[in-house]
Amino acid sequence: MCRIAGIIDKNRSIDQIEQKVKGMCDIMAHGGPDGEGFYANAGDGIVMGHRRLALIDLSPKGHQPMIYQHGKVVISFNGEIYNYLLLKKELQDLGFQFKTESDTEVILLAYAAWGVESFDRFKGMFAFCLYDADHQQSFLVRDPSGIKPLYYRAVEKHLVFSSEVKAFAETDYSYTEQQDWKIYFLAFGHLPEPYTTLNEVQMLAKGHYLIWQHQSDTFEIKNYVPEQVFKKITNYEEAKTGIQQNLYRSVKRHLSADAKIGVFLSGGIDSSILSLLADEIQTKTTSGSGMLNTISINFEETAFSEKVFQDIIVQRLQGNHSEYTITPNLFAEHFPAALKAMDQPTSDGINSWFVNYFAKENGLKAVLSGIGADELFGGYPSFKRMGWIKQLKRLPPFILRKSLRFKKAALKRGYYLSYQNTVGEYLFLRGIFTPDEIAKLLSCSIAKVDQVLQNTSINPIPNHLNDGERASWLECNLYMQNQLLKDTDTMSMQHGVEVRVPFLDQDLLVTLAAINSELKFKGERPKSLLIEAFSKMLPRAIWHRKKMGFTFPFQDWLKKDEHFLRSIKTGDNTFASAMVDDFRQGNLHWSKVMVLYQVFNRV
Repeated sequence: MCRIAGIIDKNRSIDQIEQKVKGMCDIMAHGGPDGEGFYANAGDGIVMGHRRLALIDLSPKGHQPMIYQHGKVVISFNGEIYNYLLLKKELQDLGFQFKTESDTEVILLAYAAWGVESFDRFKGMFAFCLYDADHQQSFLVRDPSGIKPLYYRAVEKHLVFSSEVKAFAETDYSYTEQQDWKIYFLAFGHLPEPYTTLNEVQMLAKGHYLIWQHQSDTFEIKNYVPEQVFKKITNYEEAKTGIQQNLYRSVKRHLSADAKIGVFLSGGIDSSILSLLADEIQTKTTSGSGMLNTISINFEETAFSEKVFQDIIVQRLQGNHSEYTITPNLFAEHFPAALKAMDQPTSDGINSWFVNYFAKENGLKAVLSGIGADELFGGYPSFKRMGWIKQLKRLPPFILRKSLRFKKAALKRGYYLSYQNTVGEYLFLRGIFTPDEIAKLLSCSIAKVDQVLQNTSINPIPNHLNDGERASWLECNLYMQNQLLKDTDTMSMQHGVEVRVPFLDQDLLVTLAAINSELKFKGERPKSLLIEAFSKMLPRAIWHRKKMGFTFPFQDWLKKDEHFLRSIKTGDNTFASAMVDDFRQGNLHWSKVMVLYQVFNRV
C-alpha cells in the first residue's frame, strides 16, 4: 500500500514536471511514510513518483519506482498482489530471474512475459502506472474490485494521475469545479464514480486500464477482465464448502506481510469470522510475537458498544488483543483532523479515521476488514426491500413524484423511483436528501436536480438479476464502491495503515457468482449462508442478535459541538439554517449535517 503520482507531458521540461510530481507526492506523504522515489524519461516526457508503505520485502530492494532491464519497463505501484508467489514460480519456470522478494517485481516481469494479458492474472488490490519504453506506451491499471483508487486527467495532450484528488492541485494545470458535484453529493452522500469535484479529473473504472501512446499523445481505456462462464452451484452443502475453503485461503493470503498485521474485531459476524480464521492460520504457522493481533474500538455509551461480543471472540483467540475507548473528549480533540483528512466529499469516513488512528497507535501497518460481506451475502435491509421497488415502479411516474408530499424521509424517497433507472432505485434505498430539499439547499429548481441525477453516468443493473442479486449489485457497485472502499482507503492512508479486504478476494467472488441466488440469499436471517458455512466456528451469541453496524454516537456528540455547528456557512440560506437547527433538536440524522458542512464549507 502506497501512494503514486505522475505526469506525462512532452511540451514541458522534465525538470519542471519532476518538481510538480514531487509536490504531488509530498502532499500524500501520510500514505507512504517509509520512503519516496522518482523516475523520469525526458524523451517520452514522463515522470513517475512513489511514496512507500513497506509491507513486503522491507529492504531497499523494494524501492519504487522499480526498473526492469535498464529502464525497458518501469512501474509505480500501490497495493498488494496476493498470488505473487505463484506467479513468481511460473515466471521462474519460464526462465525469468528475480532480484527482490517483492510483489512489485512480479508485476514487472509478468508484463514482460505476457503483456497486457498479465493484468487479469493479478489477484489482489492494486493501482499502478507501468511505462513500456520499447513500445512508447504507458498504462494506468486498476484492480477488478476497485479497492484501490486511481484518478487521472487526460486532456490537452498530457496525462496526470494520482492516488488522491487533492494532489492535482500541486500541478500548474488549470482545473474547474464540477458544477453538479453538490447535487450528486446531497443525493448520494458521496460522489459516484467516475465523478470528482473537478471537471478534468475522473476515477479510472475498476477492471480497466488506460493506455497512453507517447508518440501521438492519445489514449484509450479498455476492460481487461474477461466475461466468465460459471458452472452453477445448486447444492447447499457444496455452496457452504466453497465459501469455507475460499475464505480460508483468502484470509491466509491476506495475512502475508513482513510487517505487523492484525484484524479489526468489531464483534459482528464478519470480523468475528475473519478473526477466528486468522487465529487458526497464525497458530498453525507462527508462535510468540508472530501470533495474531486484533484490535477493537468501544464507547462509554453502552448502546453503541459491542464489547460483550468482542470478548466472546477474544476468549477463543490465542493472539494479542488491544481495545480502545473513544470518549467524547477524545473525539472532539481529533474530529477537526478527521474532517481535514477527507479527499473527496463523504457523509461517512470519520469512523474509519479513528479506527485506523488506533491501529497505528498499536503499531499495525496492515489490518484485515470485513468490508464486502454485507454486500455479497445479504446483510442490509435493501435485500428485503427489492420487492417493494418492483411493486412501486409499476405506478405511473406522476404518482411516484407525489411522494414529496410525505413528511417521512423514507416515503419521500419514493420520488426517486419515478426516474425508472438504476440511480432511482439506489437513491430510494440510500438517498440522503430528496430532490425538493436539494433544490432548496442549492437554490435551483427540482427540474435541474432531476436532469442531473437522471443523466448520471452509472451502469444499469443487468436485466437478468433477481431481487437478491439486484440488491447485491447496487450495494457492491454503488455503496461499497463509492462510500466504503473510498473512505477506508483515504482514512487508513492518513495514518499509513493498509486495510485489506478478504471478502473481495477474486477466487471467493468467482465462487459466490457461481452459487444459485436462491441458495445465496435464502433464509429469514440476513447472511444465513455465511453463518451456516461457519456455524461450527462462530458462537451463536455473535449471530443470534440484532445487527448493529460499526458506527459512533455521532448524533449526541455532534449535537453538543456548537463550534462545529456554527462553522457551517449556510449564509442567507434559511432552509439550510433550519436544518442545522433541526439537528440541534434531534430531528435530523448526523449524516445529513455532515453533508451540509461539506456543501457549504468546501473551498
